[in-house]
Amino acid sequence: MGEFILPVRVYYEDTDSGGVVYYANYLKFMERARTEWLRRLGFEQDRLRDESGIMFAVSRAEVEYRSPARFNDALEVGATITTMGRASLLFQHQIRRAGESPILCSGRVKVACVDAARFLPAPIPRQIIEALGDGE
Repeated sequence: MGEFILPVRVYYEDTDSGGVVYYANYLKFMERARTEWLRRLGFEQDRLRDESGIMFAVSRAEVEYRSPARFNDALEVGATITTMGRASLLFQHQIRRAGESPILCSGRVKVACVDAARFLPAPIPRQIIEALGDGE
């Protein structure tokens, strides 16, 4: 599967006293991109929890900040799966201003598929693997 792009507008609430996006909010933008990526594949996270008994939880995050985004910027938040394990996905994220090529922020985020009741690793459901085009 190729890169998924989520458009995000920077609101005043996303910025710090200097008028730039607060560093932790980039992780929120990345989370939204992963959620919308799942939604585009036809999966809602609450339904996965309720019907399949699984959830996705971040197990590792690494972020590199290169240049600040500012209030009212239109951003593009990219999400690409670089590695798929039995119970985890590794995403590469890149955040840019819409229509521009310089990367403002990049991140690698590993999400684990976990049993919602026990919070232990669980296999990624087959229907998700098939939606990614890696099913048999």
